Amino acid sequence: MSFQNITPDQLKERLAQQPELALVDVRMPNEFRSVHVVGAKNLPLDQLSADRLAATVPEGEPQPVYFVCKGGVRSEKACQKALSLGWSNIVNVEGGTDACIAAGLTVERGKKAVSLERQVRIVAGTMALVGGILAITHHVYWAGLPAFVGAGLVFSGVTDTCAMATVLAKMPWNR
Repeated sequence: MSFQNITPDQLKERLAQQPELALVDVRMPNEFRSVHVVGAKNLPLDQLSADRLAATVPEGEPQPVYFVCKGGVRSEKACQKALSLGWSNIVNVEGGTDACIAAGLTVERGKKAVSLERQVRIVAGTMALVGGILAITHHVYWAGLPAFVGAGLVFSGVTDTCAMATVLAKMPWNR
Protein backbone atom coordinates (compact mmCIF):
# COMPACT_ATOMS: atom_id res chain seq x y z
CA MET A 1 0.00 0.00 0.00
CA SER A 2 1.26 3.49 -0.74
CA PHE A 3 0.20 7.06 -0.27
CA GLN A 4 -0.64 9.82 -2.70
CA ASN A 5 1.40 13.01 -3.17
CA ILE A 6 -0.26 16.31 -4.02
CA THR A 7 1.04 19.81 -4.66
CA PRO A 8 0.11 22.80 -2.53
CA ASP A 9 -1.98 24.09 -5.45
CA GLN A 10 -4.00 20.87 -5.40
CA LEU A 11 -4.40 21.22 -1.62
CA LYS A 12 -5.61 24.78 -2.13
CA GLU A 13 -8.30 23.55 -4.54
CA ARG A 14 -9.40 20.81 -2.15
CA LEU A 15 -9.54 23.23 0.80
CA ALA A 16 -11.73 25.54 -1.28
CA GLN A 17 -14.14 22.63 -1.87
CA GLN A 18 -13.92 21.17 1.64
CA PRO A 19 -12.54 23.60 4.27
CA GLU A 20 -12.81 21.00 7.04
CA LEU A 21 -10.61 18.35 5.42
CA ALA A 22 -8.30 16.35 7.71
CA LEU A 23 -5.00 18.24 7.52
CA VAL A 24 -2.36 17.11 10.04
CA ASP A 25 0.82 19.14 10.56
CA VAL A 26 3.55 16.85 11.93
CA ARG A 27 6.05 19.54 12.94
CA MET A 28 6.98 20.33 16.53
CA PRO A 29 4.49 22.52 18.44
CA ASN A 30 6.80 25.56 18.43
CA GLU A 31 7.17 25.32 14.64
CA PHE A 32 3.41 24.88 14.26
CA ARG A 33 2.71 27.95 16.43
CA SER A 34 5.09 29.97 14.29
CA VAL A 35 3.14 29.40 11.05
CA HIS A 36 0.69 26.78 9.79
CA VAL A 37 -1.95 26.32 7.13
CA VAL A 38 -5.33 27.44 8.47
CA GLY A 39 -7.34 24.41 9.55
CA ALA A 40 -4.32 22.18 10.19
CA LYS A 41 -4.15 20.22 13.44
CA ASN A 42 -0.79 19.62 15.11
CA LEU A 43 0.38 16.07 15.80
CA PRO A 44 4.19 15.91 15.96
CA LEU A 45 5.79 13.04 14.06
CA ASP A 46 7.46 11.65 17.19
CA GLN A 47 4.03 11.38 18.86
CA LEU A 48 2.23 9.85 15.89
CA SER A 49 0.41 6.69 16.98
CA ALA A 50 -2.85 5.03 16.03
CA ASP A 51 -4.54 6.43 19.15
CA ARG A 52 -3.25 9.98 18.70
CA LEU A 53 -4.14 9.96 15.00
CA ALA A 54 -7.64 8.66 15.74
CA ALA A 55 -8.08 11.43 18.34
CA THR A 56 -6.93 14.04 15.79
CA VAL A 57 -8.81 12.65 12.79
CA PRO A 58 -11.99 10.62 13.26
CA GLU A 59 -11.18 7.09 12.16
CA GLY A 60 -13.56 5.42 9.81
CA GLU A 61 -14.34 8.56 7.84
CA PRO A 62 -13.80 7.95 4.14
CA GLN A 63 -12.04 11.27 3.62
CA PRO A 64 -8.28 11.31 3.06
CA VAL A 65 -5.86 12.38 5.79
CA TYR A 66 -3.41 15.01 4.52
CA PHE A 67 0.02 15.31 6.16
CA VAL A 68 2.15 18.44 5.98
CA CYS A 69 5.41 19.56 7.61
CA LYS A 70 7.95 22.30 6.85
CA GLY A 71 9.46 20.98 3.62
CA GLY A 72 7.90 17.57 2.95
CA VAL A 73 10.34 15.12 4.55
CA ARG A 74 8.63 14.60 7.92
CA SER A 75 5.18 14.47 6.31
CA GLU A 76 6.41 11.71 4.01
CA LYS A 77 7.62 9.77 7.05
CA ALA A 78 4.26 10.41 8.74
CA CYS A 79 2.47 8.95 5.70
CA GLN A 80 4.61 5.82 5.86
CA LYS A 81 4.00 5.53 9.60
CA ALA A 82 0.23 6.02 9.21
CA LEU A 83 0.14 3.28 6.58
CA SER A 84 2.05 0.95 8.92
CA LEU A 85 -0.52 1.73 11.63
CA GLY A 86 -3.28 0.46 9.34
CA TRP A 87 -4.58 3.76 8.00
CA SER A 88 -5.36 4.10 4.31
CA ASN A 89 -6.29 7.03 2.10
CA ILE A 90 -3.17 8.95 3.18
CA VAL A 91 -1.92 12.02 1.29
CA ASN A 92 1.43 13.84 1.49
CA VAL A 93 1.57 17.57 0.72
CA GLU A 94 4.78 17.99 -1.30
CA GLY A 95 7.04 20.85 -0.29
CA GLY A 96 5.33 21.30 3.06
CA THR A 97 4.24 24.53 4.70
CA ASP A 98 6.96 26.51 2.91
CA ALA A 99 5.53 25.51 -0.47
CA CYS A 100 1.98 26.14 0.77
CA ILE A 101 2.95 29.70 1.70
CA ALA A 102 4.56 30.18 -1.73
CA ALA A 103 1.38 28.83 -3.38
CA GLY A 104 -0.73 31.42 -1.55
CA LEU A 105 -2.57 29.18 0.91
CA THR A 106 -4.01 30.99 3.91
CA VAL A 107 -1.75 30.57 6.90
CA GLU A 108 -1.92 31.58 10.52
CA ARG A 109 1.20 33.20 11.93
CA GLY A 110 2.17 33.32 15.56
CA LYS A 111 5.30 33.68 17.63
CA LYS A 112 8.43 33.13 15.53
CA ALA A 113 10.32 29.97 16.50
CA VAL A 114 13.72 28.51 15.75
CA SER A 115 13.15 25.45 13.57
CA LEU A 116 14.45 22.07 14.62
CA GLU A 117 16.80 22.04 11.63
CA ARG A 118 18.35 25.36 12.71
CA GLN A 119 18.66 24.12 16.29
CA VAL A 120 20.62 21.09 15.05
CA ARG A 121 22.94 23.32 13.03
CA ILE A 122 23.48 25.64 16.01
CA VAL A 123 24.30 22.78 18.42
CA ALA A 124 26.46 20.86 15.92
CA GLY A 125 28.36 24.01 14.94
CA THR A 126 28.91 24.98 18.58
CA MET A 127 30.18 21.50 19.46
CA ALA A 128 32.57 21.49 16.48
CA LEU A 129 33.83 25.01 17.26
CA VAL A 130 34.37 24.31 20.97
CA GLY A 131 36.06 20.99 20.21
CA GLY A 132 38.40 22.65 17.72
CA ILE A 133 39.31 25.45 20.12
CA LEU A 134 39.92 23.01 23.00
CA ALA A 135 42.06 20.80 20.71
CA ILE A 136 44.24 23.80 19.89
CA THR A 137 44.41 25.34 23.36
CA HIS A 138 44.27 22.35 25.74
CA HIS A 139 44.78 18.87 24.32
CA VAL A 140 44.68 17.26 20.91
CA TYR A 141 42.20 14.64 22.15
CA TRP A 142 39.49 17.31 22.04
CA ALA A 143 39.69 17.00 18.23
CA GLY A 144 37.51 13.92 18.70
CA LEU A 145 34.51 16.15 19.43
CA PRO A 146 34.35 17.85 16.00
CA ALA A 147 35.18 14.49 14.37
CA PHE A 148 32.24 12.92 16.24
CA VAL A 149 29.93 15.74 15.11
CA GLY A 150 31.14 15.38 11.52
CA ALA A 151 30.53 11.63 11.59
CA GLY A 152 27.04 12.25 12.97
CA LEU A 153 26.28 14.70 10.17
CA VAL A 154 27.46 12.25 7.53
CA PHE A 155 25.36 9.46 9.10
CA SER A 156 22.37 11.81 9.22
CA GLY A 157 22.77 12.72 5.57
CA VAL A 158 23.10 9.10 4.45
CA THR A 159 20.24 7.67 6.54
CA ASP A 160 17.95 10.73 6.57
CA THR A 161 17.65 10.38 10.35
CA CYS A 162 19.14 12.63 12.98
CA ALA A 163 19.79 11.57 16.57
CA MET A 164 20.48 15.16 17.63
CA ALA A 165 17.14 16.31 16.19
CA THR A 166 15.40 13.51 18.08
CA VAL A 167 16.98 14.68 21.34
CA LEU A 168 16.31 18.37 20.65
CA ALA A 169 12.68 17.61 19.76
CA LYS A 170 12.16 16.38 23.33
CA MET A 171 13.46 19.60 24.90
CA PRO A 172 10.87 21.71 26.76
CA TRP A 173 11.15 24.71 24.44
CA ASN A 174 10.08 22.50 21.51
CA ARG A 175 6.94 21.23 23.24
